[in-house]
Amino acid sequence: MAISLPDPAPLGAPLPLSARPEVLEFLATRRSATALTLAAPGPEEAELDILLRLAARVPDHGKLTPWRMIVLSPSAKTEFAARLEALAQGRGDAKAVTKLGKLKAPPMGVAVISRPQLGDIPEWEQLMSAGAVCANLLYAATAMGYGANWITDWYAYDPGAMRILGLEAGERVAGFIFIGTAKEPPLERDRPDWRRLVTAWTA
Repeated sequence: MAISLPDPAPLGAPLPLSARPEVLEFLATRRSATALTLAAPGPEEAELDILLRLAARVPDHGKLTPWRMIVLSPSAKTEFAARLEALAQGRGDAKAVTKLGKLKAPPMGVAVISRPQLGDIPEWEQLMSAGAVCANLLYAATAMGYGANWITDWYAYDPGAMRILGLEAGERVAGFIFIGTAKEPPLERDRPDWRRLVTAWTA
């Protein structure tokens, strides 16, 4: 789909706030697509550039950019999956091999990598910023008309898998965002009653 975004505003330019009811409607019905239902085509290069640009537009206390993104193109993701499968098979872990199905099915993915920086900003805030990148990417892909799923499975935590992905010391996977065309519409799931989760603070 043809998408045109405004150019990034110059540093210090005012960004007027305005009501965006269409965004509220999107959030009210947003639903992740099951990874196993995601098939080609995935985003084209120009679309992916847009998604990555929007993903990076998140709260970042201290402007540390405590995260980075690794794009898994169709061919790269196939090779990544093959190496993970060999790793799991070498351990005799059939369950881990089976869990790779959610990685293999979608045509492409993006690994969001958390990399907290030393300084005055608490690590917890930096980790949450990486989580916000995952959410932005998930939402942007869905808004673009693709199906998307945020996954953290064994290969997000396993040291051997992290080495295959090319992570450096101190880095962790915040999430894999898999993107493709949903072969079937996602079904609504149970949602929490937010009223039971909210309290008002009183002095």
